[in-house]
Amino acid sequence: MTCKGVFGPKFRPMKIAGRENADKMFAHRHHNKRIPTCKKVENNLEAPMNSPSRDSQAKSDSHQSPVYPDLSAPIEVIDMHTGGEPLRIITSGYPVIPGDDILAKRRYARDHLDHLRRFVMFEPRGHYDMYGAVLVEPSLPDADLAVLFIHNEGYSTMCGHAIIALGRYAIDYGLVKAVEPITHVNIECPCGLVRAEVEVANGKTGKVRFSSVPSFMFAGDLDLALPDGRAFKTDIGYGGAFYAILDAGQFDIAITPGNVSRLTALSEEICKAVNDSIRLSHPDHDDLAFLYGAILTDGRDAFSPEPTRNICVFAENQVDRSPTGSGVSARLAIQHAKGLIKPGQTRQFESVIGSGFEGSVGAVTSCGPHDAIIASVSGQAHYSGKASFWYEEGDLVGQGFIVR
Repeated sequence: MTCKGVFGPKFRPMKIAGRENADKMFAHRHHNKRIPTCKKVENNLEAPMNSPSRDSQAKSDSHQSPVYPDLSAPIEVIDMHTGGEPLRIITSGYPVIPGDDILAKRRYARDHLDHLRRFVMFEPRGHYDMYGAVLVEPSLPDADLAVLFIHNEGYSTMCGHAIIALGRYAIDYGLVKAVEPITHVNIECPCGLVRAEVEVANGKTGKVRFSSVPSFMFAGDLDLALPDGRAFKTDIGYGGAFYAILDAGQFDIAITPGNVSRLTALSEEICKAVNDSIRLSHPDHDDLAFLYGAILTDGRDAFSPEPTRNICVFAENQVDRSPTGSGVSARLAIQHAKGLIKPGQTRQFESVIGSGFEGSVGAVTSCGPHDAIIASVSGQAHYSGKASFWYEEGDLVGQGFIVR
């Protein structure tokens, strides 16, 4: 591995011999408690042309007819949110996902189980901007749990708001034993091992801070143009996923809820311009080398006690309600590369709805040819509900659809 501290020691592959045995292995590991880029329209019957989810559906359907949960064995979930951004944690009912490592599991889910992503993320159970987490058997020996992230287009490689929520969940539901005042929870993500620290007081979990994988500036101050000819400058940063990160002031648009539609449309054009011009690469794996979205900021990159605001538009024009944990990591990496923030300085980051994360440069490292940092990001997640989902035979609409 070329990124220091990403994947840790060599994983020990888990041999899966059927769902029952795999479930037993996972339950035993966790204290005998069973675990509990830029388009607009998709539905379960026909996804957009040139869409990864369309390809996934084709691969899944070519192997076998999709199987949905029924009333006797539903998919059960616990819903949380971090700074307003939802996280639907699947606690039971999902098939065991095989694979020797987390990226192999991600590929298997994409190619064989994508109908279930649409089932739990899309309407009538979810919505266009729903986000989810599927817990899987860890491959890394240091990991307490492993997770696949799901959203309206497919499967992301990192999600900071989900890490913050899962830190609380892991303790509250017995996956990790609570230790006061700080409990350490190590979470294996497709981008690598992310280490979370969860505040615990009087038996109650609270704020969560995580140390991300090595984050870096892939490219700085690129001169590009939108399809209509408007020129702009952008940085490309990696914080577990790649983003185009730029000042929305170049387009005279403020980061406000009232401008979300304009910011979303602009982000789609920015993504297209970057994808048409830049070839991304990651030192550790080709599966990490794709543009996840665009982050439009208020331009306040130089360190200040005042907060800086941004909006992240990712996957197929999905809008993050939180400041975006992986995006904050990427922004910190770019700010550090440009000499705008120093280790030990803590910055406040706000989302388009005004919710906040704290971020700082926890350490300086490297990732292949890139100077990198270990970003430290903290925030607060809350529980919002739980549900059981099943499919009633003949309900084609109930397989999942989205309208926007």
